[in-house]
Amino acid sequence: MRSSTLTLLALGSSVAAVGNAVVKNNCPTTFYLWSVGGSVGPQQTIAPGQNYTEALRRDPTTGGIALKMTKTPDGLYTGAPTQIFSYSLDGSLVWYDMSAVFGAPFNGQRLTVSGGGGTIDWPQGTNPGGSQVKLSSSDSNVVFTACA
Repeated sequence: MRSSTLTLLALGSSVAAVGNAVVKNNCPTTFYLWSVGGSVGPQQTIAPGQNYTEALRRDPTTGGIALKMTKTPDGLYTGAPTQIFSYSLDGSLVWYDMSAVFGAPFNGQRLTVSGGGGTIDWPQGTNPGGSQVKLSSSDSNVVFTACA
């Protein structure tokens, strides 16, 4: 019995707490989000003042997750300007960054991604230049804020 209890305690202590990826909409308009790894999740509608949250996870196919946002419904499939908040869970660490493709959907609006490894800040909604990848403990939340 004692051996089983010690084994269960050892297993329980090896499971690390995992934080969340959070997207906050502080903008006056709605935007749309898809969680993308080896497959594309369903479209999420993020109204002003609302948040989207998912537990940090590792995709078995791609390794990382990209939370892709557009200002138009179905924009992921129509080539609309797309804001990307991406992360990669690597054991007790999480790498995170921000990018955009096909234009800047939040042009003129401040964007931030904050976590235990520091903040990525795009004051004008466009990349101010250079790589801004950050690294944090995976038990921390990583938060993208639109119209920060």
